[in-house]
Amino acid sequence: MFENKKIFILGMARSGYEAAKLLSKYNNKIVLNDSNMEQDEEHIKELRNLGVSIILGEHPDEILDKSFDYLIKNPGIKDTHKYVEFAKKNGIKVINEIEMAYHFLPKGVKLIGITGTNGKTTTTTLIYEILKKAYENVHMAGNMGYPLSSFIDKIKPKDYLVMEISIQQLTNFIDFKTDISVLTNISEAHTDHVGSYENYKKIKKRIFNHHTKNDIAIINKSDDESLKITKDINSNKIYFSSQTQDSDAYIKEGSIYYKDEKIIDVKDVKLVGNHNYENIMCAICVAKELGVDNKYIIEVLETFTGVEHRLEFVKRIKDRNFYNDSKATNNKSTMIALSAFNSPTIILMGGLDRGQSFDELEPYMKNVKYVITYGETKQKIKDFCDKIGKKCSVVENLEEATTLGYNLSDEEDIILLSPACASWDQYKKFEDRGDAFKKYVDEIERMNVND
Repeated sequence: MFENKKIFILGMARSGYEAAKLLSKYNNKIVLNDSNMEQDEEHIKELRNLGVSIILGEHPDEILDKSFDYLIKNPGIKDTHKYVEFAKKNGIKVINEIEMAYHFLPKGVKLIGITGTNGKTTTTTLIYEILKKAYENVHMAGNMGYPLSSFIDKIKPKDYLVMEISIQQLTNFIDFKTDISVLTNISEAHTDHVGSYENYKKIKKRIFNHHTKNDIAIINKSDDESLKITKDINSNKIYFSSQTQDSDAYIKEGSIYYKDEKIIDVKDVKLVGNHNYENIMCAICVAKELGVDNKYIIEVLETFTGVEHRLEFVKRIKDRNFYNDSKATNNKSTMIALSAFNSPTIILMGGLDRGQSFDELEPYMKNVKYVITYGETKQKIKDFCDKIGKKCSVVENLEEATTLGYNLSDEEDIILLSPACASWDQYKKFEDRGDAFKKYVDEIERMNVND
């Protein structure tokens, strides 16, 4: 299918690089184009040595013509791009790296795909960690920065392949099919990329493409949108819910059950919050359907502290619990974080000022005993706190905020970094901000040990 063809790759990054490497093994003529000149020099040199033609810095009209068989585009590129529109108009198949690499998978691979508006990364990681405990032949690829193309030489028949799949990747799927599909939830998002919420829902439904009654769909029974879009799919449906016991996976009397079998007490789970309990139930559903023994499920759930920078448990110091939610770069993410805790909470907020209001956070602040704010938005957050009657201190940076948070805390308090703002006023990326927070927490621990 992808041999002796003429293939245009739009967008380099890691997926374009890996796609070009894979396709170069099959006597394909490959042109790779990216408007960004800043690319890995070693990757460029490697691809050119493999015979790949690379054009960077612009999108010249003349480099794409009707002679191409495929256009493989980076998922982040919209279908309105001039090359994509040209390809569709002239019968050139438009796909992405995952759709292409899927055709190279050996028969017999058990493919688990995870999508949804929230919880994809945590759910994917949990499934991977549990399967890895039980089986040796488990791989994780997809939207988490691991192009499927880079795994093709490693994957063997009967291996397990766990993939997080984004809306951007689903957009250009044709033949791609899973054996188990997980839909965590659906709410309005990414309409700038797909045009409308209705289209967003239609594209999300593609995670169940080509399913039969022999394939499994894992669905949130308490999410109306998920129920609506899966009403007519052919899959064997497995349901989970944190709100009702009328499902396959549910919570009863402080424990998580699967098909009336108790799996684990919630108090023994490291992750916190209903949204994480739903992610856990998704992972349990997959694991049980694949025959995983409960001991492996329990072992992971008792130790897994979360995906880094996503409501990540950092440390317990003198009966105070620190959580890193640096990935919370907007109000919605901070709402989820605040909803996860019933204990008194000291929240650290602030960062780049995008002109946003913080008023919609008010209903979620009931357990917040103190707000510490820093960065460009510090005065705006202070004004918001004054308006709703919450104690708030203003500091200059995250280091000061972390230290003050600890000094103001009591035993069993939560000290939560959930900024509700982008990091770019003081950090290059949210990962740097989260790493800095964890370093400051380590320093607090050292000081207490020395005391």
